Amino acid sequence: MTTITVSSGPVTTVTLNRPAVRNAFNERLIEDLSSFASNVPSDGSVRVVVLRGAGSSFCAGADLKWMSKMAGYSREENLADARLAASMFLALDSLPVPLIGRVHGAALGGGAGLAAVCDLVVAADATTFGFTEVVLGILPAMISPYVVRKIGLSAARELCLSGARFSADRAKEIGLVHDVVTEDRLDLTVDRHVAQFLKTAPGAVAATKRLLSRVSGERPADVLEHTVDAIATQRVSPEGQEGLGAFLEKRRASWQS
Repeated sequence: MTTITVSSGPVTTVTLNRPAVRNAFNERLIEDLSSFASNVPSDGSVRVVVLRGAGSSFCAGADLKWMSKMAGYSREENLADARLAASMFLALDSLPVPLIGRVHGAALGGGAGLAAVCDLVVAADATTFGFTEVVLGILPAMISPYVVRKIGLSAARELCLSGARFSADRAKEIGLVHDVVTEDRLDLTVDRHVAQFLKTAPGAVAATKRLLSRVSGERPADVLEHTVDAIATQRVSPEGQEGLGAFLEKRRASWQS
């Protein structure tokens, strides 16, 4: 049985589908998310991906049965297992389209890590977040690059070292979440963001995601040539020419419905 359901189309919805365990991670969920993320086309046929959870929660971290198995793993088995999870987060982070997190209930451990790799997160006001790994004697290792990038080192030290749970309002305050709404307004708010993303040029969005990853943490002088090349390349591309032409001619660009 698949652990995710996918509604395909220009706006693709991926639903974590293990509601009985609050969509907690196990090997199969990791494999299914990795497979999905690795196969999102970059040809413009998919414009936005919405990630959500079935049932009462977004994702409550690691499945207890999976954790029981891991407790008996050798170091080599742990390395292989962790590499699969790390690759999943990287694949989701590297999607060539915007990834919107629709978060409710709980986003704990790796579930909070999923929020960190989303480009935009809409959370229900009653959602509980937490980087809770240290409470269990383990580390938020695979999600740490995305968490530090998203919320900064100060907040990451506080929350990852304490394992404390925190509210949706605090998550917004530190930049993990972008919108906090009542649960009955989650879909309406997600749809509003989707509509904005559908105005954008698919190739420009993919290139911008790559650009932001490349320049993050760098001195402007060190990436000057990269940024110059990026804009020059996009301006002369068919998409860039279409976008500039549409603006000058006061018409809709070809990618806008």
